[in-house]
Amino acid sequence: MSPARTLLNGLTPAQFMAEYWQKKPLLIRGAIPDFESFLSPEALAGLACDAEVPARLIQCDPQRAQSAAGWQVTQGPFDDDDFTRLPAKDWTLLVQGINHVLPEAQALLSQFNFIPTARLDDVMVSYAPTGGGVGPHIDSYDVFLLQGAGQRRWRISQQTDLRLIEGAPLRILSHFVTEQEWVLAPGDMLYLPPNVAHWGIAEDDDCMTYSIGFRAPAARELAIEFLDACRQEGLPDALYRDPDLLPVTDAAAISEDMVNHVADMLRQLPWQPTQLGPFLGKYFSEPKNYVVFSPNRKLSLQKFSQRVQAQGVVLDLQTQMLHWQGQYFINGEHVTAPAEAAAVLNVLANHRQLAPALCQNETMSVLMPWLLESYLLGYLHLADEID
Repeated sequence: MSPARTLLNGLTPAQFMAEYWQKKPLLIRGAIPDFESFLSPEALAGLACDAEVPARLIQCDPQRAQSAAGWQVTQGPFDDDDFTRLPAKDWTLLVQGINHVLPEAQALLSQFNFIPTARLDDVMVSYAPTGGGVGPHIDSYDVFLLQGAGQRRWRISQQTDLRLIEGAPLRILSHFVTEQEWVLAPGDMLYLPPNVAHWGIAEDDDCMTYSIGFRAPAARELAIEFLDACRQEGLPDALYRDPDLLPVTDAAAISEDMVNHVADMLRQLPWQPTQLGPFLGKYFSEPKNYVVFSPNRKLSLQKFSQRVQAQGVVLDLQTQMLHWQGQYFINGEHVTAPAEAAAVLNVLANHRQLAPALCQNETMSVLMPWLLESYLLGYLHLADEID
């Protein structure tokens, strides 16, 4: 059986997308056979102490879990003392963007490449001792919950009562009715579509769960970002003017003339459906606000070309690269590339690296200046620079 079919409980990607994606939950026993967590609890805590890695510590008082007072959320970064003061149970450490710092997490993400890269968000890892969890809640996005170490009990419900505990620091459901329940062991995975209520509770100490989440931007967010992009690309910064304004007797009223004049101004906003592809390429490849790239040391184009041909290149773990109809986008920036380089750029976007043999292709010469620029910015690296 292919890795993708094992990952999907024997289903082909096409069957999974048709029957389950954004439709209904799926429990997959042994999704990744013999899976071992590539993070120890100590290593995860170390990442949570890094200012560039988003982390949260969630504590719950089981006796007051139905009220806002029963929950406490602390944002990272943390230090060692924060962890030594924790109780023996009933808390959870959440660390996001693990795929931005660990190649193993990026490799885990690559197993889901039957879903468009633009939809992938990140890998979040949670650690909890016995009883730890974040309470019953819903997510607005698709998520695969892969058990990495220990065991976690998952309860799910497709209830319509989505009322929240008022004033709680998390969006915790005030009422939860379990409809299905499973205990997941290492390598087991649960897929949940958006808006399925779920509640995960650590069954034992050193429970670690890997959450592979997918982006689901709101229509309002997309509209705001797209209109802003249109504004930057062509909407004139003309001031509101009304040289034919007549005296009024009701100064507080907004006149029909004013409404029509503003409508005329907005009609100057130029956009066509063909603009959406480039917009989405930039939007979905834009780095998260906590991402910081470290520039590489300067090299001449000649020296860089020699090393690329000998070693190949690898995208930085934080880099996102997408393409649309022969246009390429990396970390929110548009890449101008000749048509003959398309095949090479497709390989880089999909596989996140170029092997030395491919880098010796004669078409690489037209890409070397752009590769060098991306290298200097820290968007990609020479293969021998990767640990």
